Amino acid sequence: MLRLMSFVHDFRRLSPAQRHTFVAAFLGWTLDSLDFFLLIFCVKAISSDFHAKPSDVLSAVFLTQAFRPVGALLFGVLADRYGRRPVLMFNILSFSVIELACAFAPSLSMLLVLRALFGVAMGGEWGVGAALAFETLPTEGRGTFSGILQEGYAFGSILASAAFALFFHALGWRGLFILGASPALLVFYVQARVKESPVWLASEHKRRANPERESFSRKIGMLKSFVPTFLFLVLLMTAFMSFSHGTQDVYPTFLEVQMKISPRLVGTIGVIYGFAQIAGGFVFGTLSERWGRKRAIIAAALLSLVAIPAWAYGHTALTLAIGAVVMQFMVQGAWGVVPAYLAELTPAPVRATAPGLAYQLGGLVTSWNAKAQALAAERWGSYPNVLAVTVIIVALSLALLASLGHEVKGRDMGAE
Repeated sequence: MLRLMSFVHDFRRLSPAQRHTFVAAFLGWTLDSLDFFLLIFCVKAISSDFHAKPSDVLSAVFLTQAFRPVGALLFGVLADRYGRRPVLMFNILSFSVIELACAFAPSLSMLLVLRALFGVAMGGEWGVGAALAFETLPTEGRGTFSGILQEGYAFGSILASAAFALFFHALGWRGLFILGASPALLVFYVQARVKESPVWLASEHKRRANPERESFSRKIGMLKSFVPTFLFLVLLMTAFMSFSHGTQDVYPTFLEVQMKISPRLVGTIGVIYGFAQIAGGFVFGTLSERWGRKRAIIAAALLSLVAIPAWAYGHTALTLAIGAVVMQFMVQGAWGVVPAYLAELTPAPVRATAPGLAYQLGGLVTSWNAKAQALAAERWGSYPNVLAVTVIIVALSLALLASLGHEVKGRDMGAE
């Protein structure tokens, strides 16, 4: 409660421009996540419609994650050159239009192509939105804002869960995808209320005043010095992506296919653990202001191990729901530190590109995860063992990698 009151106090202290920027970044990530998770919840229905196995449909998840680095690089470079705000608007419009097109896919092959394109659009949103937010927000309370911002992803999963539970029987999976095109409306809010990043504007002013300052050779030199840190970020985000996707992507399928739980109850469980994700991100994001980014990540990763028995081996919907709540509280607790940590580790001239690219390259490395888990479960007839082994490996790997990183809490966003 004290942490929540502290966040409310920090939020009220923001200027109107800072508030609108934070809300826009949060909603952008939320609605991007909504469109991603709608497919996750509809795997069984899509497989039935196209007469395919769940693992075949989960190839869409692989393609989405595989193409996200392309979007991170494309939209990130555009945002570093032309500004965060216009590129964010174009990005939101892009993934909304593609989501709408998915509703009319005539075959599984066409759906897979569209989900690959969706991956390009999805890949750009996080890096651009995070750069705009953290270059606008004050240094004080950055960890708390990071925890809330990252949980836009969890809030998107809640919206997808609720939509699946409430509207699936009436609309079917295609109707849900049409509903998923609604994020396009956010563009009007960004256009009307959100201002450009002050850090980017200052950098652009310096670039125009002194063109030689932005010479190609200077940029190459700066990027070379950043390479070791960037490679570390890719490894770290690979572990993070394995942590989240390894505990989320096939879990609804496990509940429906092996545990025989109804779609309405699966959606309800998803809503419940979605709120746990938001709470975890908020709690550990706030704790990172006191403990440091590294310690908060390590603590959340290791504490996830205690949830495995109920989360993977529970025999009732209640036990599984409790396990999922604890698991996702810890998973998204660790993730809540990520936006601030990556922004603080990256110099301003490449902040819209490098963190998002590292983030999505981690997703590329783990893009096989959902399909591999589904194939392993289909072969051995046991989702629980596959889920448990996944968490043990990735939680320990994440804790180890985090322990090797630098602590940069409170770094000046204008630093190069």
